[in-house]
Amino acid sequence: MTAVPATEQSSEESFGRQSRIVAFVVAVSFFMQVLDGTIVTTSLPQMASSFGVEPVSMSIGITVYLLTMSAFVPLAGWLGDRYGARRVFLSSIAIFTVASLFCGLSGNLVEFVVARAVQGIGSALMTPVGRIIVLRNARKADLVHAMSLITWPALTAPVIGPVLGSFITTYFSWHWNFLINIPIGIVGLGLVLRFVPDQREEKVARLDFVGFLQSAAGLTFLLAGLEFVVQGTTGLLASAGLIAAGIVFSAIATRHFMRVDAPLLDLSAFRIQTFAMATLSAGTASRVAINATPFLLPLLFQVGFGLNAISAGTYLLFYFAGNLGMKAITTPMLKVFGFRSVLVINGLISSACIAAFALLAPTTPDLVTYVLLFVAGLSRSMNFTALNTLAFADIHAAQRSSASTLSSMLQQVSLLLGVAVGAAMLNISRTIHGAETLSPIDFHWAFLAVSAIGVVSSLRFLSLPHDAGAEVSQHRARG
Repeated sequence: MTAVPATEQSSEESFGRQSRIVAFVVAVSFFMQVLDGTIVTTSLPQMASSFGVEPVSMSIGITVYLLTMSAFVPLAGWLGDRYGARRVFLSSIAIFTVASLFCGLSGNLVEFVVARAVQGIGSALMTPVGRIIVLRNARKADLVHAMSLITWPALTAPVIGPVLGSFITTYFSWHWNFLINIPIGIVGLGLVLRFVPDQREEKVARLDFVGFLQSAAGLTFLLAGLEFVVQGTTGLLASAGLIAAGIVFSAIATRHFMRVDAPLLDLSAFRIQTFAMATLSAGTASRVAINATPFLLPLLFQVGFGLNAISAGTYLLFYFAGNLGMKAITTPMLKVFGFRSVLVINGLISSACIAAFALLAPTTPDLVTYVLLFVAGLSRSMNFTALNTLAFADIHAAQRSSASTLSSMLQQVSLLLGVAVGAAMLNISRTIHGAETLSPIDFHWAFLAVSAIGVVSSLRFLSLPHDAGAEVSQHRARG
C-alpha cells in the first residue's frame, strides 16, 4: 500500500473542516429564513388588531412575500456567478435582516406589506446562492454531511416555528416575531465575512432578460395559485387560472432556455438521472408528502383534538427531536445501504408513519403518539437529506448555479403543493360528509392520501441504479 503524505492528508482534513464550517454558516442563515416563514402566521390576528384591519386582510403579507420571492429566485444563480456568491449571499442576509427590522417596526398594513416585499427579495437569493457556496466548498466525500447541515433548518423550523411564534405572541408582542431575526442576521453576516471564501466565475454571459421574465412569471403565477388554494380566500376558478398561467409561462420559459445560446438557467442538469429523480419527478412527489405532514399535524392536534397551541407544541417537540436524531447516522446509513435503498425503504417507513397518523385519536396513549411522532421525524429527516444530497451527486461544476436555482424553484413548488394537497383533502372530505367544520375523520382521509403519494414516490426510486450517487455516499453496491 502507498502511504498518503502527511502534508496531503493534513490539507484534506483542513479542507473538510472548512467545508463543514461553511455549511454551518449557511445553515444559520437558512434557519432565520425558514423560521420567519413559519413563525409569522401565528401572529396575524394580533397584527390585524394592531393595524386596525380585519384578520383576513393580513394574508396579503404572506402573499406579497411569496410573490416577490418567486419573482427573483430565477435570477439568483446568475447574480452569484456575476458578482460573486459570497457578496450576493451577504447582500441577501442584509436585505432580509433590515426588512425584518422594518416589519417589526411597521405601524400600518401598507408599511408591513412593503417591508415583506423587500424581505421576499432577500429570501429569494439566500437559498440558491447559499447552496452554491456549499457545493463549491465541499468535496464529494463531505457532501452528505454538508447537505445534512443545511437541511436541518427546513426540517426543524416548520416544527418549532408555530410553537415559538405562539409563545412570543402570547407573552411578548408580535413585533418580536420579526425582531428576533436581527441578532440572527447579524451573527450570520459576521460568520459569512469570517469563514466563507470569496469565489466567483471568470466569465459570465450577459443576463438572459427574456428568460428571466418568462421564468419569473411562470413561478410567480404557479405559486400564487397554489397559495390561494391553501388560503381558500379566492375562488377555485381564479386559483386554477393562476396555476394554468404558471404552467404556460413555465413551458414558454423552458422552450426559450432550450433554444438560446446563453440561457439564464441551464436545463442540462435534468439529463442527469440523479438530479432529475431527486428534484423533478419522484423527488417532488416525495417532498409533497414531507411538506404536507407538518401542515396537517398541528391542525389535527388543535382542530381535531381541541388542544391549544402550547399543548399541541408539546407533541410536535417529539417530531422535532426525531428530525434532529437522524442527523448523526445519516452518513453511515447512506454509506452502508446507498441512496437507492434508503430512498425506497425509508420512504416506505415514512409513508407508513403518515398513514398511522390517521389512526390517532384523543384517547390514544401519549406514549404511542410520542413514539410515532419521533419515528416519523427520523424518517422525514433521512428522506429530506438523501434527496437534497442525491440531487447534486453528479452535477458538474459548470451546472452548479443553474442546478441550485432549479432545485430551489422546484422545492418552493413542492412546499406549497404539499400544503395545498393537505388542505384540499381536508376540504373534500368535509364537503363529502356535509359538515361545516373539520372533524377527525377528515384528517383520517387526508393522512391516507398523503401516505399514498409517499408510497408511490418511494417505489419510483427503484428505477435508480444500485450505485446511484456512490461517489458521494461511498456505498459499494454488491454485484
